[in-house]
Amino acid sequence: MSVFASLHEARSFLEQNPDIEMFELFILDNNGVPRGKLLHRDELLAVYESGRPLPSTILGLTIHGDDVENSGLVWEVGDIDCRAYPISGSLQRMPWRLIPTAAVQVSMHPTEGLPATVADPRHVLARVIDGLKADGYYPVMAAELEFYLLDQKPDHNGRPQPARDMDGGRPRATQVYGLRELEQIEPFLADLYSACKLQGIPARTAISEYAPGQVEITLEHRTDALQAMDEAVRYKRLVKGVAHKHGMTACFMAKPFDDLAGTGMHMHVSLADAEGHNLFASEAADGTPLLRQAVGGMLSTLLDSLLMFCPNANSYRRFQTNSYAPLAATWGVDNRTVSLRVPGGPAPSRHIEHRLCGADANPYLAAAAILAGIHRGIRERLDPGAPVEGNGYAQANALLPTDWLTTLRALEDSSWAREAFGSEFLGVYLAVKRAEYRQFMGEVGEQDWRWYLHSA
Repeated sequence: MSVFASLHEARSFLEQNPDIEMFELFILDNNGVPRGKLLHRDELLAVYESGRPLPSTILGLTIHGDDVENSGLVWEVGDIDCRAYPISGSLQRMPWRLIPTAAVQVSMHPTEGLPATVADPRHVLARVIDGLKADGYYPVMAAELEFYLLDQKPDHNGRPQPARDMDGGRPRATQVYGLRELEQIEPFLADLYSACKLQGIPARTAISEYAPGQVEITLEHRTDALQAMDEAVRYKRLVKGVAHKHGMTACFMAKPFDDLAGTGMHMHVSLADAEGHNLFASEAADGTPLLRQAVGGMLSTLLDSLLMFCPNANSYRRFQTNSYAPLAATWGVDNRTVSLRVPGGPAPSRHIEHRLCGADANPYLAAAAILAGIHRGIRERLDPGAPVEGNGYAQANALLPTDWLTTLRALEDSSWAREAFGSEFLGVYLAVKRAEYRQFMGEVGEQDWRWYLHSA
């Protein structure tokens, strides 16, 4: 586990930012929802000195914020206070806020944070990384997050709609890689890049994606995988905040529209040695034997960990043929129709692009599942088989499940997952997901009425 931030970091920030009045203290729960408290300026130093108490239930909530009674974090422990401490580098200004405000991300202390520590998704990733490092492998990662820019007001049918552009119109056509589409959201992009620079988030290339109002911005890879996911978490909050300032909603749902492209989170990963040399680097397009073992491990654990890549009912609406969302446990070289893609490029840049995650996935848990799969592949020297050439959709024999319950049960039954992530964490995570499944399936709404009200 990385060392928590020093008191000096907080004092320096206060000295350099005398105008800041409020601080958002947040922790990321298992659904990827930031939860926490709003503090006054004079409360900040105490957080760095002795942590901040947060209720044990904060890491065992549904996506709606409801307690999950059988998570083990409610009545059995009396909703006990657990101490969380600031993550180094997370104390940053939030330039889109009206009141001068900064944010600080916290994580549960390994001992003072019990029992909630076992449910902290950042700890799960840190343990997986430590396991790889113990064997001499240092993961390098980056995240690509797609999102929709939507109007804060729904259309006349009460449904979400693309945000208006600079000319006052709404994007209607798919203009993938369209430059005019980026120009039309320039005020938003200018503020977004400015905020990323201020927060030290390495935002790079922006592209117009496969649907009206859909955007993707890449984040630069980091030699510290935990830092890369910290930045992905804070970037997502930043995008939402800047969009709100511009009168828009940044939507990271996996499939917000039935007739338009879904939104993914592509994860880029390689392994380095202690000196920083890329262990996947090879003049061969399919990389080194170690890269192939890593692919083999990820393929062998795709079903077991699919719930961490696609955590919600809506996540599975994204998987459709010829949609650039993968449907099977496949891999290929410079091929976007497969789940695991080895991009082209010079040998030192050789890495794997994991294309399964929805943008609604928790970056910590998705990264943990990817890296744990890689570790298994290396330890067991797994062979991924021949890479797919051509249309991976047409060659997919055994398809991955596309329903929530099947993947929930796959994770529940996985002995590999219990070893990789810990039975205590899985107990909390699965309890939350079961509760969400029951609530979602028990809700009757517009689709039910439209399908069955007059026909059944």
